[in-house]
Amino acid sequence: MTTSLFSRRAWAAALLGLAAGMALAQPTTTITMASTTSTEQSGLFGHLLPAFTKATGIGVKVVAVGTGQAIDMARRGDADVLFVHDRPAEEKYVADGFAPRRYDVMYNDFVLVGPRSDPAAVKGKDIGVALRKIAATNAPFISRGDKSGTSAAELRAWKDAGVQAKGSGYRECGCGMGPDLNIASSGSAYTLTDRGTWLSFRNRGDLAILVEGDKRLFNQYGVMIVSPQKHPHVNVAGAQKFVDWVISPEGQATIASYRIDGQQLFFPNANAH
Repeated sequence: MTTSLFSRRAWAAALLGLAAGMALAQPTTTITMASTTSTEQSGLFGHLLPAFTKATGIGVKVVAVGTGQAIDMARRGDADVLFVHDRPAEEKYVADGFAPRRYDVMYNDFVLVGPRSDPAAVKGKDIGVALRKIAATNAPFISRGDKSGTSAAELRAWKDAGVQAKGSGYRECGCGMGPDLNIASSGSAYTLTDRGTWLSFRNRGDLAILVEGDKRLFNQYGVMIVSPQKHPHVNVAGAQKFVDWVISPEGQATIASYRIDGQQLFFPNANAH
């Protein structure tokens, strides 16, 4: 055998091996996940989903919208799995028969951010006191106003604070958490954000965390398989594998290992109850 022939055969074998390796690396099936913008914009999914695909061979297509829109999407059968953060809405979704069960996955918290000068003097640990001061001083406040889990939490906080007239500075952007923070930053306004998106947000300008630590700002995430009884076409096997993995020790450890600037963004609690 000549050297050139040997070289050609060696190259051919190497290329075949590379192609086989690439084929093995490709997902064998794909699921569609309806989720909230905070899991996407915080960078969590960029960390979590490749680990899931590596473990199972299943790819994930994420549609990241507000939690309300994600739930509506799942109700229509346009997703296989739902991963969101508005527990009352999630429990209603299950009660209405659109998912067989809801699973706790992880938590973090909401924080109130605003200009460092804090013109409404809201700094502290009581979200109710802070919102009452914002309303009384007509301070600028940007609300997502998009049926998201964050928007729902914000509206509950205003209601719990006994505030009906939120002040002339209150504005709804009808947008995701990132754009909401951009508007607040450019306008030196207050806003409520999940901590994960805040830690990954780089255009903070003069914004700083002013209210945190109130137990009413607890932010729980849940995951659900879209009911195959309601929507027989869903990839229930793939969705079940994702749920099983994300609540498993491996999935929970992967969530816990996601950090930005040394800070953990989400805290796994699938087995806490």
